[in-house]
Amino acid sequence: MNETARDGTNLGLISAIVAVATIGGLLFGYDSGAVNGTQKGLTEGFGLSEASLGFTVGSLLIGCFIGAFFAGTLADSMGRRNVMRISALFFLVAALIQGLTESHTLFVIARVMGGMAVGAASVLSPAYISEVAPANIRGRMTTVQQIMIITGLTAAFLVNYFLAAAAGDSTNPFWLGIEAWRWMYLMQAVPAAVFLIALFFIPESPRYLVAKNRDAEAGRVLSSLFGASAGAAKLEEIRGSFAADHRPSLRDVLAPAGTKGFLGLRPIVWVGIMLAVFQQLVGINVIFYYGATLWQLAGFTESDSLLINIVSGAVSIAACFITIAVIDKIGRKPLLLIGSAGMAVTLFVMVFAFSQGTLDAEGGLVLSQQMGILAVVAANLYVIFFNVSWGPVMWVMLGEMFPNQIRGSALAVAGFFQWFANYLIAQSFPLMAVGIGLAASYSFYAVCAVISFFLVQRFIVETKGKELEEMEG
Repeated sequence: MNETARDGTNLGLISAIVAVATIGGLLFGYDSGAVNGTQKGLTEGFGLSEASLGFTVGSLLIGCFIGAFFAGTLADSMGRRNVMRISALFFLVAALIQGLTESHTLFVIARVMGGMAVGAASVLSPAYISEVAPANIRGRMTTVQQIMIITGLTAAFLVNYFLAAAAGDSTNPFWLGIEAWRWMYLMQAVPAAVFLIALFFIPESPRYLVAKNRDAEAGRVLSSLFGASAGAAKLEEIRGSFAADHRPSLRDVLAPAGTKGFLGLRPIVWVGIMLAVFQQLVGINVIFYYGATLWQLAGFTESDSLLINIVSGAVSIAACFITIAVIDKIGRKPLLLIGSAGMAVTLFVMVFAFSQGTLDAEGGLVLSQQMGILAVVAANLYVIFFNVSWGPVMWVMLGEMFPNQIRGSALAVAGFFQWFANYLIAQSFPLMAVGIGLAASYSFYAVCAVISFFLVQRFIVETKGKELEEMEG
């Protein structure tokens, strides 16, 4: 932890903080991937109908937008680190209950609890990292969150694959006579416990400490991060960015009296909401939802799909490393524009492929092998464009674009809208696919990608290299 840059920045400590803060992202990714391997077990174990299974799986997202909303405001009153500790405890308890309970009601409650942890971690990890990392490497440090999400997703695919293979089937008994599908949840308790313990070894955000008039503590943290002289100077900058007679509160997202605001909110808050919502409207979770079927349409067997998902996860991680390499050089806005354009093109290619298909006797889409391969290639190029741009960059910008005074409150609002949009897209896709067809459904996501390009061009202000104290809103 003693690795120090020439300017006195303690890179070892900052890297350790990032490693700990992003475990929440890994847990989110793991939960998203694990549930895909447990649906047979959930159906048999709790006697669920298709509708009940959909609600059980989707209940995580209900917790997500609740957790995201309250985490931002709680972080302003309790501290970033303390709220992350609560989320780590929620992760741990939820994993144990989901893996052990025989009650469906208790399972859903635990799943909502886990979702609250996901929502909290999703907004606080990038915000916390942005508040401790220097401006010149802040983008790449925050991008680690997206890498950890995909790593968790890929790890879940691996765990599911090996547990099901070792037990012979996900519903067969395994260690201690507990079914393999339950172990897929129980395994999440290990990183959750590591997350909880590790959070006791990293410092509180210096911006939060200054907001609470705990300047001496903030000075010690800043000195350990940037050296004594730079830390003292940074302390004065942070102190100057807060209103001396006003503590941060949720009301800070409202436009001040005498200024222009749309529906009462500050313009910068609306920009955050736009970023949060369009990250979902471009359809990324639908691509993940329908990915296995796309592989089968292209001629791959069902048994191959899980291994292919693992490869796709590795490709996604590689895409995020591209972001790490360039985000602090070319900036956030160019990456968002590249991503919007790339996603629009690849989505329209998928629309073309789907439009060439026919329906079988049961109403299912049938593609020729050529069109199936085209759809799969386009889908994976889409995932690469997303993970180079909107996947990590949206979280980077939400963590850094708001002024110190309103960061927690603005994150609460933007995080709520992000997860609520996530929930609506996930719930609406099956209805859209049946009602209007895949081609029309993907046309909607493609049009949203086009719209996102022009919104970014018009409203996004580049934050590359700016100190948090320079952010305006």
